[in-house]
This record gives sequence, structure tokens and C-alpha cells, in this order.
Amino acid sequence: MSVLVLHRFPLGPFPYDRWLADHDGGVVMIAARDRIEQGGEAVPEGFLGYRHLEMLDSFDDDDLVTRRALDLALEHGVTHVVAHHEADLLRAGLLREKLGLPGPRRDDALPFRDKVLMKHRAVGAGIEVAPHTVPATAADVRAFAEIHGLPLVFKARDGFGSVGLRVVHTREQLAEHVGREFPDGAAPRDDVLLEAYVPGRMCHVDGLVAGGRTVLSCPSQYQYELASFRTDRGARVDLMLDPADPVSARVVELTDTLLRALGAPADTAFHAEVFHTPDDRLVLCEIACRPAGGRVRDVLKAAYDLHPVEYAARAETGLALPAVQDLPAGERLRPRRMAGQVLIMKRAGEVRAVPEPPSERHVEFYAVFAEPGEHLGQAAISSDFLAAAVLTGPTRAVCEERLRALGERFEREIVVV
Repeated sequence: MSVLVLHRFPLGPFPYDRWLADHDGGVVMIAARDRIEQGGEAVPEGFLGYRHLEMLDSFDDDDLVTRRALDLALEHGVTHVVAHHEADLLRAGLLREKLGLPGPRRDDALPFRDKVLMKHRAVGAGIEVAPHTVPATAADVRAFAEIHGLPLVFKARDGFGSVGLRVVHTREQLAEHVGREFPDGAAPRDDVLLEAYVPGRMCHVDGLVAGGRTVLSCPSQYQYELASFRTDRGARVDLMLDPADPVSARVVELTDTLLRALGAPADTAFHAEVFHTPDDRLVLCEIACRPAGGRVRDVLKAAYDLHPVEYAARAETGLALPAVQDLPAGERLRPRRMAGQVLIMKRAGEVRAVPEPPSERHVEFYAVFAEPGEHLGQAAISSDFLAAAVLTGPTRAVCEERLRALGERFEREIVVV
């Protein structure tokens, strides 16, 4: 009767043993040692509060992870498989198939992982997407560029965390990228998605589906370009949209339509990204069927007084959801306050100074992920933060004012040379 958790994050922020303590049989976890060490945590000895806790050096060896998961599932009588990292969704679906367990199978998760299939189904549901193609050769890239012009966006067909994302703005950049990624004589590719650039601010909708019913939908908007994480040295602000903003209702409605079109699991978290263009169109970027990454989960916790990963895990394993159990039919949770995050990305150099922790009561989360004297490399993914904070406010305007003030302090007091 145990729950098997595949976990490639640090352990501290994700206490599944406590979150699922009322599940008969306890929690069996397979964790990635490299992610724990990268998070600055000591690798634990023993099982902690888990029925079984097993460390693998990394999750790069697919066969090893799957084999150990199957062995432990049979040994401990596993009834549910939980996986909240994008790279593990298909693996978890395959394990459920092999073990005959409830929850989404591999084919159920595929529309949320294969961006081409995702966009095909979105178009079928009347949702606008960027012009796109899967280029097999350099000639395909050049032909697409002749039709759609620059900028162009390259991304991994099954990517996550902006890994593999590249925006090219000039002919020189395009030639350099094509020469590296599509060299003459190379075999045709089918793993790259090429898109026309969509201008405008990126909105995101984060939420929870429980028992086939969407019980939480939180619309927010990045106040920066998501793809600039490698070069952006300034404060990056992201905060919830005002409920009275017409865009808020529109992006939630689009996300509802998309979840139906993709056949969302009956119990899942989701993170959707949608462009709001200067001419007021909504254009889908992508959607994932897992809890939001980075510090968005802390924003949701601050706004709704619940942890989205905890609630996703409890929904997936059939446990009670106290915050939504009395929610009237057709209604969704409403935020208790407005919330947002301010971020500074890692950049190459030696850390010379970091800020003192802020003392304001509206700061719900604060962390600096480096110490003076430490040498950093460039951000590799969009969640490689040097500093992060989550703040709240009674209104969106107050929340944004507080976020920008702390962001200015970050910019002044963080010194990397």
C-alpha cells in the first residue's frame, strides 16, 4: 500500500513523508544524489521518515531508474507512483502501465511533453499557436526563416526549464546556430521545434485538477523575457494578475480549454504559459502537467495558504484535500492575498557581496544561493537563481511596488565580479 516517489530535487523543500503521512504503508522514495548535493544539502544517512529512501547518483540512466522503481514497487506493495519533475512524467506513466496502477499512462502524459502534439491539439481546440515546424536539416531552417523572418525561436521538442532554448535575432546568429546544430552531412533531426517569435508579455496559469475538477487556477505574468535568463543581470519580477484584469479571466479560460483538448489527468497540477501580444491576442507557448517549478510554488503557497506540490501529491494518491473539500461545485479557490517573486539569475564570476535578509513581514520567502568567495558559472536553466524572494501585498499594485523595491536592493547589494 506504499506510494513510490521519483524525486530529482533537493529533499528539504519537499517533505513527502509528512505530506503523505496518512497514506497506509508510507512512502518509498528514489532520489537523485546529484540534485541533493547541487541544492547544498547533505546526503542523508538512513531512511529519514520514509519507509525506504534510496539514492541513485543521478537519474540519467533510464534503465537503472526504471529497474529500481519496479523492484521497489513489488517489494513494498506500491499502489501509486508520484513524479513531479518534467523529465520523469513519461517514465512514471510507463511504470503505472507495467504495474497496473491508477494514474496517467505514458500516452496520457505525451501531449504535455511533445510540444508538436501539444500544439496540434491546441489548434484543433481553436487556440492560437505560433507558426512552427520540426526542421530535419539546415535547409528546412532556412526555408522557414525566409517565410517567417527573424527573430526565430529554437527549443527542444520535449524540453523543460528553458534547456535548449535559443532566440536568434540576426542573420549572423542564425547562420552560427544552424552551422552548429545542423551541420552539413549530419543525419536528419526530429527533436528540435522551430517557432516564429511571438512578441508580448508571457502569462502563466498554475493550478490543480482534483477528481476531474479544476479547483485552483492562478494567473500571473512575467515582467521580463523568460528566454533572457543567461544574460539578464537585473531583477526579474513575476506576480499574479489582478482578478479584475480582463486578461486574467481570458488566460484561465484558454487554459481550461487546453486541459480538455489534451485530456488532462483527473488528478494533476499544471503550469501553462501563454503570450499576451501587443495587439491583445493570446497565443499558447506550452503547458505541463506537473506543479510549477522555481519559486512559483512559494508564490502559490503565500497566496492560497497551501503547498501546490503537497496538494498535487495528495490528489494523485486519493488523500483528502482540506482546503478544497468544502468548495462549492463550479467554484475555485480564491487567493487570500496577492503575491509575486523577484529573482536574480546566477552569472559567471566571484561573489563578493550578498544582501542581508529583509525583515519586512510581507517577505514570505527569501534565499541567496551563494556565499561571498564562491565562484559561479553562468545560469544553465531558467531556475538557476542567485537570489530569490516571494512577497505579498493586499493589492497587485502594492505587491509590485514591494517586489521592485527589493529588486533594486538586490541589484545594489549583490556583487559578482
